Amino acid sequence: MFADSHCHLNYKGLVEGQQDVLARARARGVHAMLNIATRESEWDAVIATAERESDVWATVGIHPHEADQHPDIGTARLVERAQHPRVVGIGESGLDYFYDHSDRDRQRASFRAHIAAARETQLPLVVHTRDAEDDTAEIMREEMGKGAYPAVIHCFTASGAFADIALEIGCYISISGIVTFKNAKDLQETAARLPLDRLLIETDAPFLAPVPHRGKTGEPAFVADTAAFLAQLRGEALETLAAATAENFHALFTKTRL
Repeated sequence: MFADSHCHLNYKGLVEGQQDVLARARARGVHAMLNIATRESEWDAVIATAERESDVWATVGIHPHEADQHPDIGTARLVERAQHPRVVGIGESGLDYFYDHSDRDRQRASFRAHIAAARETQLPLVVHTRDAEDDTAEIMREEMGKGAYPAVIHCFTASGAFADIALEIGCYISISGIVTFKNAKDLQETAARLPLDRLLIETDAPFLAPVPHRGKTGEPAFVADTAAFLAQLRGEALETLAAATAENFHALFTKTRL
């Protein structure tokens, strides 16, 4: 049984055939899917999917790309919407200096607001970081000093050094289909040594379809392919990795147990 810790079921490419997408995931043993929000206009639809489907849960948050468009979304608004029983996490939020679609100061302010919401609710923060390791680490460490909050680094592609920092401050690390790509040697080296009790798996569907599905629209069913590759990479039985990552998912996103 697999848990897809990060997907976008309401994005174009999946939402049009959402029931078929869910059926294919279930047929491959996916028993839990976390449907991630990236802008306020998505929140109602993302939550509605989780209300309708017993194996789907939701987050509320603002992606760093969208930070400029949501200057008024602060901690209080996130905390308010996070009271919904099917909302189990805060995010995704973080820093993206690769595309710089939003002002960096605005990204950092939004990130801190999300961290504060995670601290207040004790719901896990879903962290996006790209080409922003130093600032992400500095902010997360500084904010952790104000009070602990749970977190996961989603779609991990950062350095091994950043992985060590994330583990040091108590984060989980989620591995996507990128790990199956031929040019992902550094990521493979890091993924091979991550402690099993801090490891999650995800698709980030409809993006990043793993080998052997590259070039196709990603979907939660493909988390099984990422898990199989990762188990072989780590020298573990697939059943062991699947069970551990599923347990980690529910241990981190504790509202999924209710």
